[in-house]
Amino acid sequence: MEGSGKTASFVKEITRKSEDISRWYTDVILKAEIADYAPMKGMMVIRPYGYAIWELMQAALDRRIKETGHQNAYFPLLIPQSFLQKEAQHVEGFAPEVAWVTRGGDEELAEPLAIRPTSEAIIGYMYSRWIQSYRDLPLLINQWANVLRWEKETRFFLRTTEFLWQEGHTVHATEAEAEEETLRMLGVYEEFALTELAVPVLSGLKTEREKFAGALRTYAIEAVMPDGKALQAGTSHNLGQNFAHAFDITFLDRDGTHKHAWTTSWGVSTRLMGALIMTHGDDHGLILPPRVAPYQVVIVPIGRPGGPDDAVAAAVDRAVTGLRAAGIRVTVDRRAEQTVGWKFNEWELRGVPLRLEMGRREAAAGQALLVRRDNRERVTVSLDQLPTEVAALLESIQANLLERARETIRTKTSIAHNYDDFRRLLDEKPGLIVAPWCGDSECEDRIKAETTATIRCMPSTGEIAEMKPQGPCLCGQPAKRMVIFARAY
Repeated sequence: MEGSGKTASFVKEITRKSEDISRWYTDVILKAEIADYAPMKGMMVIRPYGYAIWELMQAALDRRIKETGHQNAYFPLLIPQSFLQKEAQHVEGFAPEVAWVTRGGDEELAEPLAIRPTSEAIIGYMYSRWIQSYRDLPLLINQWANVLRWEKETRFFLRTTEFLWQEGHTVHATEAEAEEETLRMLGVYEEFALTELAVPVLSGLKTEREKFAGALRTYAIEAVMPDGKALQAGTSHNLGQNFAHAFDITFLDRDGTHKHAWTTSWGVSTRLMGALIMTHGDDHGLILPPRVAPYQVVIVPIGRPGGPDDAVAAAVDRAVTGLRAAGIRVTVDRRAEQTVGWKFNEWELRGVPLRLEMGRREAAAGQALLVRRDNRERVTVSLDQLPTEVAALLESIQANLLERARETIRTKTSIAHNYDDFRRLLDEKPGLIVAPWCGDSECEDRIKAETTATIRCMPSTGEIAEMKPQGPCLCGQPAKRMVIFARAY
């Protein structure tokens, strides 16, 4: 992710999505003022309109997290080096991405401090102090925070050096309870992506090679982008007792013996913003699902030079009052210096689900003209029925975007029966490829090295999970199960 100065952030026109989705993606983010380049390599500034989308996403997910019994807390940004080194797999997995603070003011620090790439280490230390007996369990805590990972190749939202996220960290008395928590939160993520973002995902278990460093098991939700690449949209980890042993998280059980606890962690990040933009946008810019649109309706008054007349202004005020009373997020574009056509293009670019046009003819008839962003359908509605009709249209738009995204998954999912098939499909029909696998990590590594495709997940439910291998693994060895391969962001 590179760019600096006025030339980098100024986009005259948007590249067509079908011609170059990568360039289109950057153009839309810059021109719609979702984010901009920061002066530090690999970092971004989330602009107000983009942050408003994130706040709506955050609020919807935060509500779900709290409904499952979790509480929010906050833990330090800086983590002592010795803490990271306590869990060997963990520190090895994150070592290349960790940024270090070695000076404080004008003094060298006695111990380097890591800027958190994730918080298992510092949270594990605190949990070891807080947990004494089975009565303290389960401990269910979430935090909303920023993390920093020194990425080599970056792209707005999809992979940045610093990003925003939530990370849940829980402690349980048994492995079964920890596994139940891990799967529960995976389900929360899947439902959230589907319901709020209109982004369908596939969920399943990660392989040993792809799991989180230090985890017993990692589960993920995977989205499919229009170019056929997969995007890991969220993860949920059963950490087993690895961190409990490393940080001495023990409790006195009912039987009077001290035992090590079982822990989990799970998180989603601003990467979901990238999934949202790429899944739904078109050649004209963003298309926002109504549930996460900062403005669900934009009203554009139409009148003579100098502004609309009194009747139009009164009709606009009536519409605003009715819509806001119904809980619909609405804004009015009263800018006199811009033409009506310019405003139409601007709000199309920003992806507002519904545009309401109000001129003298509509005002005189007590009506409003509504234009949908998703399919450009136009409908005339009585002002008396406006809140009800708009609410129904917003639900229709949300459902339509979800169905279109589901169709993307359907059309971009293929089955490969042998390695030649597999390699051909990767190039000719990019997307998810369901293929037989032997379960051998060396086979997985070889396929990745030769094709750059990885096993995205091993589904545990649904049609793919029920499929049985009809032949050998792609490597020729006996296959144990069907898995999902894809090239990924």
